[in-house]
Amino acid sequence: MTHLLWRYAGALLTGVGIGFLGGLFGKGGSAVATPLLSLIGFPGFVAVASPLPATVPSTVVASREYWRSGLIDWEIFWWSVGIGTPTIIAGSFLSHVVGARPLLILTGVLVLGFGASFLFFPRDLSLATEALRNPEGLRPSYWRTRMVVVALGVGLISGLLANAGGFLLVPSYTNFLKQPMKRAFACSLAVSSVLALPGTVVHAYLGHISWVVTALVAAGAIPFAHLGAKLAIKTRAAKLERWYGLILTGLGVFFLYQI
Repeated sequence: MTHLLWRYAGALLTGVGIGFLGGLFGKGGSAVATPLLSLIGFPGFVAVASPLPATVPSTVVASREYWRSGLIDWEIFWWSVGIGTPTIIAGSFLSHVVGARPLLILTGVLVLGFGASFLFFPRDLSLATEALRNPEGLRPSYWRTRMVVVALGVGLISGLLANAGGFLLVPSYTNFLKQPMKRAFACSLAVSSVLALPGTVVHAYLGHISWVVTALVAAGAIPFAHLGAKLAIKTRAAKLERWYGLILTGLGVFFLYQI
């Protein structure tokens, strides 16, 4: 019984951590919560799927702060949601075939890879700098093709990993859609709040979610997501990028070592 209480306390603290980091770095946090819950001792699919529904309220809360600041690109939002929703459903059903352990390993590898890319190859571009370089509205060549590819890839992988795609959306928006960091954070949070819903329904149907763990993660995440978003908006983009890379890299290394 004591061991179970410690696990539940760990789930609550995990929610606090991912809520703050999610608001700060524009992601729902389920990709970070999965390795933490696994290390605490929760079974594979519980660790993979239970944080997903908790990301819905926390991302909505954090996204509201970015919305007020005018940072959300609604064209990116609608393309990502429209294409990402059916592909995340397909990926969610495929997760039952793939199994829990490969998904945990894949999560760790992706977290490490993206973390290292931001830490060692930062772009350091603010909204003002990017706007001067691209006065046409921050739209690279083959704009819609890029959006389709990003939405398809993120949707499928996010469904497999039972997360809302935030940790994939941010690097995809910055690297492939050439968006500045804060705008990538803003769009990622808005899209994640929607993409978490179909994945939640499918994984609940498959019996992968522990609603007690979900409630504890959400209770910790919601208030701290608001705090993280407010801090991010006031922080220089260059600092955010390096913080983001450092945290993801450290988490990826630690998680893969523990597996």
